[in-house]
Amino acid sequence: MKTDLNQGRVRLAGVDEVGRGCLAGDVLAAAVILDPARPISGLADSKTLSAARREALYAEILANASAWAIGRATVAEIDTHNILQATLLAMQRAVAALAPEPDFVVVDGNRLPDWHHASEAIVRGDARIPCISAAAIVAKVTRDREMVALDRQYPGYGFARHKGYGTRAHCAALAGLGPCPWHRMSFAPVRRATPASASR
Repeated sequence: MKTDLNQGRVRLAGVDEVGRGCLAGDVLAAAVILDPARPISGLADSKTLSAARREALYAEILANASAWAIGRATVAEIDTHNILQATLLAMQRAVAALAPEPDFVVVDGNRLPDWHHASEAIVRGDARIPCISAAAIVAKVTRDREMVALDRQYPGYGFARHKGYGTRAHCAALAGLGPCPWHRMSFAPVRRATPASASR
């Protein structure tokens, strides 16, 4: 990082998103300020962790972090603004919901939202910066739980299994059922889906 942020003297917020590449569901971002007095071991890129380990770390993060928040952009906002702008909006909302406000924000990736915060984008930050790893875990667990709940509301699409990503099974379900209200109509595989029955 361009500035020394690891001495516990600043409120450092990590930010990451989940759901950007999905065909269905909101895009979520989490922001986390870790407490240097209550370190959490085992933080890592959420994609490298088992679901059980993510769940355990999620509980530990929520119990021990100085602050955490979730921001989202809805399916309607994704379809209106495009997924990049919606993702940046979700990040803005997550950081805006933090209390106290961070002194510095580190964001996974190579793009920053248009905001007033002192900040830095860090490629692969979720594997390198603990507070970004924590944010990735919180965002992933939160969204996965939402997609499991959505699976009960709209059975047949397999949301509990693929979490909205464009797997072969998901695309086959789309072709047979047509999109549901939680599908992103601005995404080509959803637009191409021809309803064989009502969109439920």
